[in-house]
Parts: sequence; structure tokens; C-alpha cells
Amino acid sequence: MTGWTVHAIALHRRLASARRDPLTGLHARPGYVQHATRRLNRHGDKAMLVFLDMVGFKAVNDRLGHDTGNALIVAVAERLEQWVGDDGIAARLHGDELAAVLTCPAADRAQRLEQLHYLLHQPVDIDGQAVDVAVSIGASSPSDLHSRDYTYVLRGAEGAMYEHKRERTGLYRIATPKHADEPTVNGRRLGRTGTTAHPLAAEDSR
Repeated sequence: MTGWTVHAIALHRRLASARRDPLTGLHARPGYVQHATRRLNRHGDKAMLVFLDMVGFKAVNDRLGHDTGNALIVAVAERLEQWVGDDGIAARLHGDELAAVLTCPAADRAQRLEQLHYLLHQPVDIDGQAVDVAVSIGASSPSDLHSRDYTYVLRGAEGAMYEHKRERTGLYRIATPKHADEPTVNGRRLGRTGTTAHPLAAEDSR
């Protein structure tokens, strides 16, 4: 019995750690998917997904080193978590891709997303050196996409973010059905490595 108890505790700890990103401490993708799906189903039009991608991150890694790149991701993650607060959760999905799900009425979204833009674009002090930050932001909600399906709403946020990254205008993008329905190229959304339509500048290649 003792052996099974120890095994169960160890398994629980491994599962718990798998739900957290080891670099930032944010939720990892599996935990994020669960939380986002529940929130979309429970809060519907009041739920919002946010998808973020750091612009020029590869150049930071190449010029200043991976330790600086990691410190930059951690700083952006902390700011994202601060912004979400008690209204939802923040997550690191992969590399320099971060996300959040929160409850935010439609009337408040513009103000909240403007706050997020300005919060994330403040330079980060790393070992006494100010490192500039640029982040592309896409947001989506069932109220705009007429669906509570997690995959569809996430595709909307992702498509809006890549449009923001391509066009580099405005502070963020709000998803419409066209973003969620945007076709893929070589299995990837437009703007990612491996696509030929709307290529990004070389320094922003992933």
C-alpha cells in the first residue's frame, strides 16, 4: 500500500509539473486548453482568447544570446500574467508564443487590449541593458466568431495575430470569421515559416 501511495504522489507531481511551463511558470498548452475550453463554454460571449507572438525574437537570440532571449520571454510572461490578473489565466504555448484566456465584456475589450499592448512594449532591463520588446497581438471571442468551439476561436486569435504581425499597423487585431477560416499553407497559417503568401521580413522569421 505504501508503494502505491508513493507512486500515486509521484505521478500527481509529474502531471502537475506537465501543466506548467518550466521556464515561465505559466500554464503549458494542455492546462491552457482545458481552462480555455471551460471558460468558453461557461462564459460564452464574455470570454476572450488572446494569442501573442514576440516580433524579432530570433534576432534577439542571435545578437544577445539565448540567456537574454529566455529572460525576455520570462519578463513578457510576467507582464501577461499581471495583465490577466484574477480574470483568467496566461500560458506559454510554444517558444515565444504566449496566450491568455479571460472573462472580459465586449465593451471593455478595446481598453484592456490597449493596456496589454503598452504594458508589453516597455523595454525590459536585463543585466543593466534595456532590451526593446515588440509583440503582435490577436484576440477573439465567441461574440465575434459566433462559436464557442475552442479550436475555432483559437484559430481566429491566431489568424488575427499573424495579420497584425504581417501588416504592423494598429495596436492589436480582433478576429473575425475570416481569420478563423483562413486557409493554411503547408499546414501552417499565413505568415509562419513554410508559407509563401505575405512573407514576413527576414529578421522576424521563426
